Amino acid sequence: MKATKSYLFVFLALSIVELHAQYTEVINSNRPGASESAFSVGTNVLQFEAGAFSIKEEHTPLEYDVSGFGLDFAVRYGLFFEQLELQLNGVYQNDTQTFNSGALPFERDRANFTNLTIGAKYLIYDPFKSEDEAKPNLYSYHANRKFQWKSLIPAVAVYAGANFDTKDNPFTAPDVEGISPKIMVLTQHNFNGGWVFVMNFSQNRIGSDFSEFQYVLTLTHSFTNQWVIFGETQGIKSDFYADNIFRVGGAYLWNKDFQLDTNIAFNTKDTPSIFNIAFGASYRLDFHKDKKIDNGN
Repeated sequence: MKATKSYLFVFLALSIVELHAQYTEVINSNRPGASESAFSVGTNVLQFEAGAFSIKEEHTPLEYDVSGFGLDFAVRYGLFFEQLELQLNGVYQNDTQTFNSGALPFERDRANFTNLTIGAKYLIYDPFKSEDEAKPNLYSYHANRKFQWKSLIPAVAVYAGANFDTKDNPFTAPDVEGISPKIMVLTQHNFNGGWVFVMNFSQNRIGSDFSEFQYVLTLTHSFTNQWVIFGETQGIKSDFYADNIFRVGGAYLWNKDFQLDTNIAFNTKDTPSIFNIAFGASYRLDFHKDKKIDNGN
């Protein structure tokens, strides 16, 4: 019994060290929420994240409803530095919008990308960069579970990318098309006990008449080595569309390179009301190699 407890403690202690590194022994996915971690996947790691979601919307004042499905994906690759990550992100939506006002309701089918971006993320600050600072206390389990004041200082990353919007896209503002910049600031707090708090602040489609500001706040908790739950709020503000969306869900680590997830999304207004159910998965091809340290020998 004592040997089993000792083995479990060492595993948890090593997990704490891995949490503060860029590369981790298990997959580091941004799913299932809409926020993004401040940390990259690690050099020479190619990661795929994808999901499918249902769409159910009702706009009470304008008397229309929307039903359909969507697909979202991300391709992430760590290049040159542990702090750097290249990304391709997209959301494709296919739905039917039904207008119920008037004597004869009518429908229109819509299909296009609501979002398609290419960009790069770079970690500019990690409060636990030093191995000594991140090193667990191997002699005290409780010391590794108690609150650390330094965890109030977040890791910080920045993102810069470009949107690609097609002409006459039914999901974007009428005058939005072509290529436009996107920038984002990402922060991440790693607390003892398996709690992580992530904040994203982005400005999208910069330079257009309908530039959009978004924030996403996500709190996750891993209560076993394989299960994690999360809750988040997402705010969207532009002259074309504004909303506050809430998500709850969880993820299951199938193995160190493969994760499954699910969540529901909803809001509290009727212009329109939203209720979506999503399922997804993340998989990585891990070609990472630790850098050799020259100790002079």
